[in-house]
Amino acid sequence: MGQGRCSANIILMLLCMLVFHSMMIHADTYIVGDNKGWSFGVQNWTAGKTFKAGDILVFKYTPVIHNVVVVDESHYNSCSGLGGLKYYFSGSTNITLAKGANYFICGTPGHCTLGMKIAVNVN
Repeated sequence: MGQGRCSANIILMLLCMLVFHSMMIHADTYIVGDNKGWSFGVQNWTAGKTFKAGDILVFKYTPVIHNVVVVDESHYNSCSGLGGLKYYFSGSTNITLAKGANYFICGTPGHCTLGMKIAVNVN
């Protein structure tokens, strides 16, 4: 009996891996802000786009001047990077989207209020 149960677990695990792998194959990559990159006035860049879990956002920016901060909705609305969930400073940041609401701002003082923020709703 132990072998039958083990075989069923292996088959289940392989099916899960196959589903996960197929989701990753169909992921799209988006450069935030298109040719402008992660810059001022990018807050409406998501309009008309449909995102799904596993899609990748690529933030391109000058690292000495800008950054990317993953925040919750309240920090997004208040343009506060303090208490952000993750901070990125590399100048080229790839973030895989999770299902639900995803919020990003530039944490440099004043940049978020100049439109350097995006909210991405993922189906």
